[in-house]
Amino acid sequence: MTQDYLISKENWDKILNELLGKYDVYAPVAAEDNQDYRFILQDDIHQIIYNTPKPATPLKIFFLPVKENVVKKSASENPRLIIGSPSCDLAGLDLLDKIYLEEPFVDKFYQQRRENTILVGTSCFSTLEHCHCSSYGIKPFPEKNHDISLSVLDGQVTLQINSDKGKNFFNEINHNNSFGEAEKQELEKIDTLRVSVTKELSKTNQGLPDYSKTGELIKDTKKDIWEKYAKTCVSCGACASICPTCTCFLLIDRPGFEKIRQLDGCQYPGFEQVAAGEDPLEERFVRFRNRYLCKYVWKPEKYESIACTGCGRCIEACIGNINKNELFRELLT
Repeated sequence: MTQDYLISKENWDKILNELLGKYDVYAPVAAEDNQDYRFILQDDIHQIIYNTPKPATPLKIFFLPVKENVVKKSASENPRLIIGSPSCDLAGLDLLDKIYLEEPFVDKFYQQRRENTILVGTSCFSTLEHCHCSSYGIKPFPEKNHDISLSVLDGQVTLQINSDKGKNFFNEINHNNSFGEAEKQELEKIDTLRVSVTKELSKTNQGLPDYSKTGELIKDTKKDIWEKYAKTCVSCGACASICPTCTCFLLIDRPGFEKIRQLDGCQYPGFEQVAAGEDPLEERFVRFRNRYLCKYVWKPEKYESIACTGCGRCIEACIGNINKNELFRELLT
């Protein structure tokens, strides 16, 4: 059973200030015309953005760096506190955990970072144009893969404890009994906002096929529609880089038996090139279609987990202005 606690925003900021020396704290702050995670220093605490979708960088980057040496023993790190993870990113950990934590192929680097991190999820009290998490069965508020969920409303911070790790962290920061129990009235206000945002998402994305139906539609398509939508693709790989669940990588050998893991992207030319130059994904529209087959057909078949959480980042990041949701709606016609 979850537990809910309440503290003033002023006192919450004081607690964060006390934690800065012990934890590496990350949270979203304003960055040009969006928001993104920042390593929080004392002057940043009052700039943290709460309950607003969504950091430009997906949560995966904290557990799968763009580049790392997988031979050298990793240096010990301070425990990390990541605040402000939206539900779409937290849901993406379902797939990442299955890929990197299931026996017999446990990735010790990913495992160490997961164990060393306290995740504080936040509800979205508003939406962005391309948010569509609810179309794929994900609520716009944390339900899984987090230790604490946090909401800021009317100058008050409400914490909900959701794991043993979260409980231990709460006991640590509540040493002066700064928190009180959240009353029914505060919790009802939060629930009302959650329901309102869920309804807004359903209305905005009306007519968008659900996850299972999308996979069925993709399997049955001819090449014409993929050629049509791939015309403006420049193979930059932004869609894969910014995706909460895309984790393809290269292993690069270096002198001294070093091996570097570097995140890769299926939209890059040569991604699947093999000996003698053969490349089954040489044509751009084939690479384009392959990405959606991976996300909506192959990954759910292999891992029994969705590989798109409806965050909309790929649409927002696309240089070619390709909107996958428009593509999927067209498949329905």
